[in-house]
Amino acid sequence: MKGLLGKKLGMTRIFDQDGQMIPVTLIQAGPCPVVQLKTVETDGYQAVQLGFLERKDKHTNKPMAGHFKRAGVKPSRILKEFRQSAQQNINVGDLVKADIFYPGEKLDITGTTKGRGFAGVMKRHGFHGHKSSHGTHESFRGPGAIGQCAYPGKVWKGKKMPGRMGNDRYTARNLPVIRLEPEKNLIWIKGAVPGPNGGILEIRQTKKK
Repeated sequence: MKGLLGKKLGMTRIFDQDGQMIPVTLIQAGPCPVVQLKTVETDGYQAVQLGFLERKDKHTNKPMAGHFKRAGVKPSRILKEFRQSAQQNINVGDLVKADIFYPGEKLDITGTTKGRGFAGVMKRHGFHGHKSSHGTHESFRGPGAIGQCAYPGKVWKGKKMPGRMGNDRYTARNLPVIRLEPEKNLIWIKGAVPGPNGGILEIRQTKKK
């Protein structure tokens, strides 16, 4: 399972040979130093720990500074583990870059969606709202009746209601790589990925095709 950390730079569009417009997202993918290798013998599972975005030494506490010093790499702001099914030819201190992927490959990209704060049912769940006439008052954008009859006399759990919207972990699956620029650590992804510009992303080889 190939994996990499990246940062969303923004969206743009390109045109193919037939003149068709393709929406793309630019992602700064890596470089990610290998900070630690997890093994079945020592940790009970097999994974590789990657770092992303350098952090100043004065902003790193002593335990984490020792962790990075043991690996022989500079401190990183972000640490993330990527599971591995088989031992790959990778060592602590190596740099993982965008060239582990190739154009046309399908990727799963995980990020945190934009937070929208407290939202009503029309924005949060797509409710239609009420009519603007024929006796409607004070509840033009309300959810309507939420309860049941005499039985069971309660509101069911999971009822679509107003509440906090966004700021959730979300994975966009099967996004193809349109273009790859390893020298600039750039990946061009077809379509949109979760999160705002500058958001941290986890890029993995797709599981479901």
